[in-house]
Amino acid sequence: MESHYPFTLPPLPYGYDALMPEIDERTLHFHHDKHFQTYVDNLNKLLEANPAYQDWPLERLVRDWAQLPEDIRQGVRNNAGGVYNHDLYFKTLAPGAASEPEGPLADAIARDFGDLQELKTAMKAAALGQFGSGWAWLVSDGDGRLSVRKSANQDAPLPLIPLLPCDVWEHAYYLDYQNRRGDYFEGWWQKVDWPGLSRTFARLTENRPRYPQS
Repeated sequence: MESHYPFTLPPLPYGYDALMPEIDERTLHFHHDKHFQTYVDNLNKLLEANPAYQDWPLERLVRDWAQLPEDIRQGVRNNAGGVYNHDLYFKTLAPGAASEPEGPLADAIARDFGDLQELKTAMKAAALGQFGSGWAWLVSDGDGRLSVRKSANQDAPLPLIPLLPCDVWEHAYYLDYQNRRGDYFEGWWQKVDWPGLSRTFARLTENRPRYPQS
């Protein structure tokens, strides 16, 4: 998506029925077209009245919201985070059968978690352990070391590098799973775009020293 004001809603990267049955068409319409759009609209309204910050890229708005004037600080924190997080969320899912990490990402998962199942266990614990609305994240530091984090509301784990977000706001899953967050996580996990994430991680770590093995 465009990283500067005015922000626009990026199109869904696949059809609304493409993630079925794990995530159904109604959920994607509401989640992408209504909730994501609302964050975009609210962020643009806040910045419309504050032109001094219109040249801040989205990532800076998310990372440095505490530097903003008090009257827009919390609103930008909530809505810039909502735009940033949702953009990454929809881009890291894909239609089709479950896939697996490849290349440097597969190596990093083996090094930092043991295997993909252990990463899944850690992410599910973060997703289920987040009280109320929020996110579970797979993140990388600048050296390519992976870890799992969780965040409340629309906060993002910057300055760490977010790779994979699991949205555990109820609007992400209630139509499909009601209060069964664990079942939603299992369905969401089946739609993670591991080939795409593998390419992203390979670009991030290209020409950088590999994190030490010990």
